[in-house]
Amino acid sequence: MARLFGTDGVRGLANAELTPELALALAASAARVLAAHDRSHRPVAVVGRDPRASGEMLEAAVVAGLTSAGADVLRVGVLPTPAVAYLVGSLEADLGVMISASHNPMPDNGIKLFAAGGHKLPDGIEDEIEAGLAAGKVRPTGAGVGRVHDVDDALDRYATHLLGATPHSLAGLKVVVDCANGASSAAAPEVYRRAGAEVVALYAEPDGVNINEHCGSNHPDKLREAVVKHGADLGIAHDGDADRCVAVDSAGELVDGDQIMAVLALAFAESGELVKDTLVATVMSNLGLHLAMKAHGIAVVTTAVGDRYVLEELRASGFALGGEQSGHVVLPAHATTGDGLLTALRLMSRMAETGKSLEDLAAVMNRLPQVLVNVPVADKAAVAVSSEVRDAVVEVEAELGEEGRVLLRPSGTEQLVRVMVEATAQATAQAAADRLAGVVSAVS
Repeated sequence: MARLFGTDGVRGLANAELTPELALALAASAARVLAAHDRSHRPVAVVGRDPRASGEMLEAAVVAGLTSAGADVLRVGVLPTPAVAYLVGSLEADLGVMISASHNPMPDNGIKLFAAGGHKLPDGIEDEIEAGLAAGKVRPTGAGVGRVHDVDDALDRYATHLLGATPHSLAGLKVVVDCANGASSAAAPEVYRRAGAEVVALYAEPDGVNINEHCGSNHPDKLREAVVKHGADLGIAHDGDADRCVAVDSAGELVDGDQIMAVLALAFAESGELVKDTLVATVMSNLGLHLAMKAHGIAVVTTAVGDRYVLEELRASGFALGGEQSGHVVLPAHATTGDGLLTALRLMSRMAETGKSLEDLAAVMNRLPQVLVNVPVADKAAVAVSSEVRDAVVEVEAELGEEGRVLLRPSGTEQLVRVMVEATAQATAQAAADRLAGVVSAVS
């Protein structure tokens, strides 16, 4: 059987694949595993969610599962994923549960678990929780049943934390924020206003079904129009659970996660915060990021695709900044996971500190044209060991030189090989990607 936990918790079509029965069982198993690892006290769990309709149903199931296994629940309501992670540590809880499918469409939902301190659960603990779904259930009774408490000041606690991590007032900046009708709809406008910015809120009226619907970080076109219309200094787009942030400059041009990391890396290097002058990125980050960092004496460590791998490298090596092109940016000194609001605050703080526009700051990086071709294959393993493919890659890399890059990556879920090529010209990248795709297709 396939592993239930993916790279970002358990996700599926709500009430079909991700049922309340499964949510209850997962939560109960998580509480039992935690109790088995530490019997010194009764487990405490923080539970939050995004505003999609199925979250109400799944929250009820999760709370029932946790309390049925003897854990107390601190319910924080609709909040961003990074807020839940922060509150696990702030409230000294043993577990965090975030009910969200992030940038996925509304019919989906997910369950993400955090360990004590707000860190993602290790694979081994996830495996124990999954194995515990089939275990015999010994349930407490009487006073042993868990209790539920609502944390009424959860948003204020999170906002205060974010403002404490923002080194400069945002007074004088005008920002349009696209909240994706998601978990940041209340939090982002309030926090940015409290930081001093003039705020225009966009897609900040969640009704349970409109989350991520033609808005948010995956659909920034309306934000680009709104920034120009309102004469704003920048725009910020979050996804449904606000662990992502992409930006738009005053001319309506997109500033992606790579460019945001480039801006922050230089700011951190200047302030002495950039540990070992090193940035952590994934293999999918644009070559332009690598070239920009090299020009400024900053090393780039690359990981596999997925924010969990970025987090693992940051924690293992003690680095201070990392992220993904998609807008997951992690600042370990202030957050245990990607935090879109924190990222936006630090980006705007850099604008306020330097007096420079986002256009000027983002110009530190020249984003090279990037072409991605998904090639259906019969056997991914055959492609991986093919001498024809290897020779073709070497040939293309030699032609591109230092200002080009080739990456072949098998899909983790489908019979596909992803061929990615970057070059100084779009036509060059496209031609090279098509050529390699043809070789991959022929040998598979």
